[in-house]
Amino acid sequence: MIYPDDSVGLVKPQLHQFNDDLVLSSGQILSEWHLAYETYGVLNKSRSNAVLICHALSGHHHAAGYHTETDAKPGWWDTAIGPGKPIDTNHFFVISVNNLGGCHGSTGPTSINPETKEIYGPNFPAVTVKDWVRSQALLADHLGIDKFSAIIGGSLGGMQALQWTIDYPIRVEHAVLIACTPKLSAQNIAFNEIARLAISSDPNFRAGNYHKYGVNPDQGLGIARMLGHVTYLSDDAMRDKFGRELKSGDLNQARDVEFQVESYLHYQAESFSKRFDANSYILITKVLDYFDPAREFNDELISCLKTARSKFLVVSFTTDWRFSPKRSKEIVDALIAANKQVVSTTIESPHGHDSFLLPIDRYFQVLQTYMSQIYRDLIK
Repeated sequence: MIYPDDSVGLVKPQLHQFNDDLVLSSGQILSEWHLAYETYGVLNKSRSNAVLICHALSGHHHAAGYHTETDAKPGWWDTAIGPGKPIDTNHFFVISVNNLGGCHGSTGPTSINPETKEIYGPNFPAVTVKDWVRSQALLADHLGIDKFSAIIGGSLGGMQALQWTIDYPIRVEHAVLIACTPKLSAQNIAFNEIARLAISSDPNFRAGNYHKYGVNPDQGLGIARMLGHVTYLSDDAMRDKFGRELKSGDLNQARDVEFQVESYLHYQAESFSKRFDANSYILITKVLDYFDPAREFNDELISCLKTARSKFLVVSFTTDWRFSPKRSKEIVDALIAANKQVVSTTIESPHGHDSFLLPIDRYFQVLQTYMSQIYRDLIK
């Protein structure tokens, strides 16, 4: 296969085993745990050009390039990562990690519990964004990276980047927070609970022990994905993409009618249920719900951010109603009040929350300009 000039090409996932126990925020302990990750570009001699990519709810470590020559699709953020792209691998050593509790290689509910020699399943311990950040910091230690030029994330990934600036202020030069929030609204928590209930109500869920019975809660997990997918899009985006076009049937006779949007959602549901673990989905949505770094600072976001030393880029999108621009403004206002250096922008986009994944011209111009300045400062 001939790859485009701006592609990182074939990449090989890596797995690092940690032998020291990881004490989680809950007090529970993970032993014999591991993280799956990928790297793109070359780490410079001073080890100063590292960039960490933090993924969102259904993301993973495969952010760019291809695993095999027959892959139909590249990594989930391939449009942004590569030679000459906004996150330029000619300049930066990029690391993308699959978070603990996920289902794409890192230790999670589908892993074997070393104590019982059985799949963790629903007994995998609860984790938090702080736990993810700590595990990422331990991976950085293993790779010999003391400080990141930038930590970048969209949605839940942006929350991780924000937590990094609080927990490891001297290890982050720049934080890029895209389409994120300082904590979830009641509406967002409600959406997550409906998704979890759809999964747990599936007869095949078996209280999270579906692996033991050789079944999978496909219907419940599919409904959860359908719900999430609808909230990630805007009304305009759905209208422009689907309108009221029919996939099949006859509206006049009201017989066997299926709209294009219904067909699309059914496809998304089926596809997702084959590649994502239900226990991981439940765990990660709870991580989202529990994220609230200001809670440890008497609910004062300004106080929470005062110890941060990094510079910030905060990006939001006009039609993102899941994490609206108002939520990004809360972060920006708190950063300004805490005397931090911050650049912010709201990008015009009809695509809703999913905008952060898309190569929107203005968005990528902002990201590329910001990252280019980081590189210029790096080589001075």
